[in-house]
Amino acid sequence: MTPATTDTPARRPGVGRVWLLGWPALVHLVLDLLLAVVFLTVVLSAVGTALGSITLVALPVLVLTLLLAFGMVGAERWRIAVFLRTWVPPMERRPPHLPAWRRIGLDPRPWRSLLYLTLMGLWGLTGGLLVTTLLAGSLVALAAPALPDGAVLLGREVAPWVPWPVAAGGAVLLLLMPFLGWVLGHVDVALARLAISSDPAAREAALSARVETLTETRERAVDSVEAERRRIERDLHDGPQQRLVAIAMDLGLAKQRLSTDPGGVEELLDRAHASAKEAVVDLRRVARGIHPPVLTDRGLDAALSALAARSPVPVSVHVQPGPRPPARLEAIAYFSVSEALTNVAKHSGATSARVDVETREVDGRPVLQATVTDDGHGGVDPRRGSGLTGLRDRARAVDGEVLVSSPPGGPTVLTVRLPLAPAPTTTGGQP
Repeated sequence: MTPATTDTPARRPGVGRVWLLGWPALVHLVLDLLLAVVFLTVVLSAVGTALGSITLVALPVLVLTLLLAFGMVGAERWRIAVFLRTWVPPMERRPPHLPAWRRIGLDPRPWRSLLYLTLMGLWGLTGGLLVTTLLAGSLVALAAPALPDGAVLLGREVAPWVPWPVAAGGAVLLLLMPFLGWVLGHVDVALARLAISSDPAAREAALSARVETLTETRERAVDSVEAERRRIERDLHDGPQQRLVAIAMDLGLAKQRLSTDPGGVEELLDRAHASAKEAVVDLRRVARGIHPPVLTDRGLDAALSALAARSPVPVSVHVQPGPRPPARLEAIAYFSVSEALTNVAKHSGATSARVDVETREVDGRPVLQATVTDDGHGGVDPRRGSGLTGLRDRARAVDGEVLVSSPPGGPTVLTVRLPLAPAPTTTGGQP
């Protein structure tokens, strides 16, 4: 369920809104009482198994109980969101760089789930019982006028005038109950945030780091676009523009000599024709540097194969078949591989290189992964070189990453990972 707002409300809800929100909160608290027995049963089962002898039978029972507690917490987060209109962010996962056995075996989330069930079991037997008792009492009081004349309660006859003040008191209590439910509902939210929610300070730090990364990436992207614009202007000025000027001059001279030197006109036209063909080649080269048409028309496989064919170092290309990734990711992958192959040709001393492009899952997210491997002398320092910085900036613009492995003596392996889906974010809120 998606939260509606942030953790801190923009303003405190009015009395009327509190009263309306209190009714579903009362339902939630009554459910607390009904579920308390279930929660405590799961807790006692886990504790009893853990304190008993660890056998081949007891250990799976303990694991299943912890998994059950973890699953019940997911349902509890949903119940709090529905009845209390508050989103409780889930607990953080173990860092993905840890070994699998540490991420699974030392995961605190099942144990925190067990703690939450313990707290909710005890709270359900107190707060839930209090609310249920008051609700039942108010409803019984409202029904007092329906007592027959001469009714006897607790061994005494009820006077005819007694049921009406009792009913009035029950009505007042019933009208005030939503306010009590709203207050006690916040106890449920506090317990959930204490036991099964992510750390607000850690979440704020992560969001701050994210903002800083986006700001830095945006500044570098602007600088990169400006540098690219200057490069295109320089390439157009040094190549096609000069050739087009030469063509105009040759055609002008041919026009002047048309009546006086017909033999020289043919030579000028041949030279202008040759310059026009060279200008077309130059324009194609500049356009390819902006965005190769083959990438748009035929995808990464054909574009990288064409790129490899122009490389002075023999390059083999292997692209995993499957659905085409988004155009922006294709472009980033293409230019990253292009930059990597340029570095291979200039600096690595390699005799061959290999490009592998595949879609795989990393840390639970699908990513487009492009890997460039060469058999050069290695020794690449990832902290130096504007080429690697440019690759990182391209990848970080879409939450990607660039990994470099280049021991002395080689081989050098450069891996670009571009997520196909955005990273999951967790925010909390109370409307």
